[in-house]
Amino acid sequence: MFRTALRNVLAHKARLLMTVLAVMLGVAFVSGTLVFTDTLGNAFRNQSAKSYDNVAVAITTYADQRDEKSQGIDDATLEKIQALDGVASATGRVSGFAGVADPDGKLIGNGWSNTGGNFAPGKDGKDTAYTFTEGTGPVKAGTIALDKDTASKGKYRVGDPVRVATNGPVKEYTLAGVFTTEDGAVNAGGSLVLFDTAVAQKLYLKPGVFQDVTVSAAAGTSDQKLLSAVEPLLPKDASAQTGAALADEQAEQIESGLGALNGMLLAFAGIALFVGIFLIANTFTMLVAQRTKELALMRAVGASRSQVKRSVLLEAAVVGAIASVIGFVLGLGLAIGLRSAMSLLGGKIPAGPLVVSPTAVAAAFTVGIVITVLAAWLPARRAAKIAPVAAMSSVHAVATTKSLVVRNSIGGFLGLIGAAAIVAGASAAGTNGRYTVAAGAFFALIAVIVLIPLLSRPVIALVRPLLMKLFGVSGKLAAQNAVRNPRRTGATASALAIGLTLVTGISVLGVTLGQAVDRMTTDNIKADYMVSMASGGLLDQSALSALEKADGVSAISPQQSSALWVGEDYHSASGVTPGDVEKVFSLETVSGSLGSLNDGEIAVGSKTAKSNGWKTGDTLPVKFEDEKKGKLKIGALYEENDFLSPFLLPKDIVNAHTPQADIREIWLKMDGGASAANEKSVVDALGDNPAMSIKDQADIRDMFGGMVNIALNIMYGLLAMALIIAVLGVINTLAMSVFERQQEIGMLRAIGLDKRRVKRMIRLEAVVISVFGAVIGVVLGTFLGWAIGQTLAAEIPDYALVIPWDRLALFLVLAGLVGVLASLWPARSAAKLNMLTAIKTE
Repeated sequence: MFRTALRNVLAHKARLLMTVLAVMLGVAFVSGTLVFTDTLGNAFRNQSAKSYDNVAVAITTYADQRDEKSQGIDDATLEKIQALDGVASATGRVSGFAGVADPDGKLIGNGWSNTGGNFAPGKDGKDTAYTFTEGTGPVKAGTIALDKDTASKGKYRVGDPVRVATNGPVKEYTLAGVFTTEDGAVNAGGSLVLFDTAVAQKLYLKPGVFQDVTVSAAAGTSDQKLLSAVEPLLPKDASAQTGAALADEQAEQIESGLGALNGMLLAFAGIALFVGIFLIANTFTMLVAQRTKELALMRAVGASRSQVKRSVLLEAAVVGAIASVIGFVLGLGLAIGLRSAMSLLGGKIPAGPLVVSPTAVAAAFTVGIVITVLAAWLPARRAAKIAPVAAMSSVHAVATTKSLVVRNSIGGFLGLIGAAAIVAGASAAGTNGRYTVAAGAFFALIAVIVLIPLLSRPVIALVRPLLMKLFGVSGKLAAQNAVRNPRRTGATASALAIGLTLVTGISVLGVTLGQAVDRMTTDNIKADYMVSMASGGLLDQSALSALEKADGVSAISPQQSSALWVGEDYHSASGVTPGDVEKVFSLETVSGSLGSLNDGEIAVGSKTAKSNGWKTGDTLPVKFEDEKKGKLKIGALYEENDFLSPFLLPKDIVNAHTPQADIREIWLKMDGGASAANEKSVVDALGDNPAMSIKDQADIRDMFGGMVNIALNIMYGLLAMALIIAVLGVINTLAMSVFERQQEIGMLRAIGLDKRRVKRMIRLEAVVISVFGAVIGVVLGTFLGWAIGQTLAAEIPDYALVIPWDRLALFLVLAGLVGVLASLWPARSAAKLNMLTAIKTE
């Protein structure tokens, strides 16, 4: 039977081609994902281990310049650590944000991973953490060193002046050296600036204090022994662990981070393979149907049902093995391509070999062979059930009425469960609601797969008159052919329906969220500009002072983060400028007046006030961040604003209880609105600081909406594989259908149907099947998009469902185009058939 299976595979190479392609693409996705994440994980683990090669003990504190209670490691403690027996060296480190301007004044790097640190030379004048390729490390005030990539991007050479911004005003330094490093911030697309230690301490902490210390052991001293000696010397807010333990901890974090990426990519690979199952099942169903007499003859000469079944499954296993080999090789190419793409997008991946683990190999071949065999199981089962005499007398096996009734009953039951779960989940909202919707979506998709043959006849019947009117005989024949074998049509349309269900659901949800973000911006903001740090950190008070004096500013208010306690309850608060806050934000007063902020009173969000039973005129006993107590009078209640906390306090009150202002953003209203001249005025007032981001309302919308669009585009890209496999399914079905109907096509040609109309018939059949699947997918996807949106509605202000009719129409048009493209080869093959040879074909 193995020889028979192998012979059949070789005899039907062309008809099995699409199955090989479908499995190959799915396997490539799986193996490429596993190899890519293994390679990435290995490279980052090696980098992490390398960075702790000479570290016996790592000491970490959370010392912060803004927190007077945090101690850090002072010089005296560092000297005690250096004096311990077994210590070869102890190096203090301090770090924070530092942004480098390019020659055009723009920030080099992504902002959030732009870092500054201290150059800590040993007795030999070298810092073992960095290798200098040009110049030397900064050993005096006014000098810096840059990592090689940043220096290259800025076209800086040793001796050049470089403008660097920390959280304060921008300053100019002289470039003393250029170095290479394995620092994670640089690899993440950021930059690294090294300062003299005294300068770095003044910038990021306080003179004579370090945030972290790394200790190297002398020969013969164990890391654990050194750790035990170091720990008693440390302040309460410091923690210490061995370098090996820290490297292991970072390795676990890397595994965790890559695990999420791995899971997401494998989920989309699973979707692609699930769609491929329909193509594989269709192929083997049609092969079995076309070889009915052959299989019957095998039964007649003594082959048992189990042998016939094994023969078909062996064919599937051979096809799966071949596709897995090709797919695995393509997966290696995909892993290399993904690594290169990350480098092109600015992510610097540490050097390292391509890692091909036994798990990746085993997974690729297991997935390829198992999926193919499982998809061929039903066709194999049907083949085994064919009675020899019945098969010898008939080529086509018709499904019994009983089997169709059972199938449709099961499909209807699953559909009801799915619909009920989706509606219940939408009503429940929250995380639990989303899980319920996901479960309902699963049952709904299975129901569609089961019921789609039943749906094909009435749905296609609706468009048959239109096809007949527009395309005559070709249209009529196309509509009839599309429903001749509903199961085959259903299986082909199912693949497209699943893909478009996901694409449509994501589109509905994405567009709805995008417009909610737009409304959130336009409904809450009056300001022309928002100023913030590119790093996402805090702005210095000097930035607010400078902008208050800028030309063209008609109103200005910070969004100054603060907090207070009313009784035992914690509440976030925003420090704002009285008289200006209502000019830069849309604030609808419910009662009282926002003008009361000028009198030292506060404003409270109406929902917060209602939940606590407060009203205008109430005096609240409060405790501030510095733990001092006081009383604040409510001067106004207002409708909550998404950009502000529910408590609005005059900034002077906030400043009186915080050592340094926590300014997240500064909002500006300009005379004449946003314009090039006004933007320049803001830039000039800030000293052309590259670390500060200036956004107008359109930029703010793009900042929030852009994240939605990026996520949407990533989803589209990952689902493209499933749609490609669905298209292969349409090509496969049409090609095998043409082969199956050679005699019929020959007869049509003989009675006057010319080549042009034969091609049109095949094309229209493809379009009908594709659009039918697309309609099912678009309807179900819209339903799922609505349901998931309902679970998010309570978490998103101003949420309202938006159905992107233009995109849905585009999906249907593209489905039709897919049908036309998929039919090119089958239609050409049908038109080229010799009519006399075709008529003689059995």
